[in-house]
Amino acid sequence: MGIILEVKNLTKKFGGLTAVNDFSFEIKRGDFVGLIGPNGAGKTTLFNLISGFESPTSGSIRFDGVDITRKKTYKRVNLGIARTFQLVRSFKFLSILDNVAVSCLSKRGRKASRKVGYNEYASSILVSTGLVDKARIPPVVLPHGDLRKLQISKAVGSNPELLLLDEPFSGLSFEEQLGITNLINKLHDDGVTVFLTGHVLRELMTLVPRVLAMHQGKLIADGPPKEVANNKIVLEAYLGKGEAFA
Repeated sequence: MGIILEVKNLTKKFGGLTAVNDFSFEIKRGDFVGLIGPNGAGKTTLFNLISGFESPTSGSIRFDGVDITRKKTYKRVNLGIARTFQLVRSFKFLSILDNVAVSCLSKRGRKASRKVGYNEYASSILVSTGLVDKARIPPVVLPHGDLRKLQISKAVGSNPELLLLDEPFSGLSFEEQLGITNLINKLHDDGVTVFLTGHVLRELMTLVPRVLAMHQGKLIADGPPKEVANNKIVLEAYLGKGEAFA
């Protein structure tokens, strides 16, 4: 399928703190990959570097063969990268439909909505994310699970090829997690390459076929979930010595 994301020797320092340390990996088009690590491991910083919200101290990032290491965030969106954030933020006084329509104004979003129009394209996204019945209300009245769906809807509105989901299950009930899981699976089935973060491997065990484990800014394991879960370095780093997943 070809490599869609290539990260080589990526490092990010904030003064004396190294948040991402000589990090290298590849993701193929159509992959479904999880990134785990405890708070402070560097997961969000890595996503910030890939999406352009932070500039690396050293190293390189290539997306679909194009060097994007120093490209502005909007240019990465135009190439096909979209992301969500741990903190849910929306245009709280716009309708849910208008929130999504705004993201459809991006270069790729305009192209995807050209035949049907912004509102129709945004509505089709809300159908796929289960929010179409709430399209005319503002996000301030939504429960947390629906706000997560809205975040993903806005990211999808830019018509991405690579979707970065930063802690998409954070703060959700079990039922809400199931809803987000089904949504992410559908997006992947529709051809979107998905890269998502999680605090612990248990959340991702049944969702992704490949997991990267991160600790103190470094990549410490890369492989199938059960293999990573029982990796000695991973266990000692942040799962607890002597523990293992079934």
